[in-house]
Amino acid sequence: MAVVGAGIAGLACARTLQRAGCDVQVFDAAPTPGGRLATQDTPFGTFDTGAQYFTVRDARFTQVLQATAVDVVRPWSANAVRVLDEHGRVVEAALAAREAHWVAVPSMNRLPLRWAEPLQAAGALHLGAPVDRIAPGTADTPGWRLYVADASGQHRAHAGFDAVMLALPSFQARQLLLKSEHSTPLTDRLAAVDVAPCWTLIMAFPHAAQPGLHTLGPQWNAARSTHHRVAWLARESSKPARALIERWTVQASAAWSREHQGDDPARVTAKLLKAFGEITGIRAAPAFAEAHLWRQAQTLAPLGQPFVWDAAAGIGLCGDWCTGHRVEDAFVSGLELALRALDR
Repeated sequence: MAVVGAGIAGLACARTLQRAGCDVQVFDAAPTPGGRLATQDTPFGTFDTGAQYFTVRDARFTQVLQATAVDVVRPWSANAVRVLDEHGRVVEAALAAREAHWVAVPSMNRLPLRWAEPLQAAGALHLGAPVDRIAPGTADTPGWRLYVADASGQHRAHAGFDAVMLALPSFQARQLLLKSEHSTPLTDRLAAVDVAPCWTLIMAFPHAAQPGLHTLGPQWNAARSTHHRVAWLARESSKPARALIERWTVQASAAWSREHQGDDPARVTAKLLKAFGEITGIRAAPAFAEAHLWRQAQTLAPLGQPFVWDAAAGIGLCGDWCTGHRVEDAFVSGLELALRALDR
């Protein structure tokens, strides 16, 4: 079987199939696994540029974390996440008291890296391998074929897969289905899935480490915001097992990100820095600031079911966008797709 995508959904799907004895090959365009559980290294420390934390509600997610990643997952209190208005005033406190917030250590990408280890050890993980097209086999070479672009732009065909699992953002999955010779009514359903982009700003304030000055601005470490530009703010240095240099991550609202997704990163950086100052009161210029656009970030209109499995064709789809946008949504989607495929 082939799994296209090595984010949390793809890894959950591939690991389940591998543990059941299936011959699995995983392909991902990125140089590292993890999808939006992404981490960026800088001279000032790491930044979790994608998912900031995750919650655990499904017993199967709990079981897998305890079995495979208990040493790389820790709770993050975040000083009880606040909800702030446009001027940084608290309108609701202790939002996070209802459930624990968890992070991977020493960075969020450590969890997918751990889950990818068995696949990598088996030679089943192909990174930097974008799948441009899938096509059904022929009488001579039955099974699905995947066309993967190499560094020179040439395409290599990987053939003989009895099933293909697309663990991709909904837009990319739809494009692959449209380009394949197996377009189905499913492509119309995927068109109704709405996933918003997200501009993310990361910044460092190393001067806050001077004697007598430990943090800048507010004494909370994470907040949701009603500011028209900003939806989330987090003090990266407050997360467990992180470098102590004062670092912040700001994620823009879905509406603002969509409106400005064509903007230059420098312009976005300036606008988000201004909003950050308005919310936190931190007016100092950071020593480092950089904006990154996630084109598929937060699900606004999900598919409405945890996965899709076309047994006759041998095509499956999974991802957080099937039911929501949480890390656990992605895990459950990939797990349940694999279990259904194994039950055929």
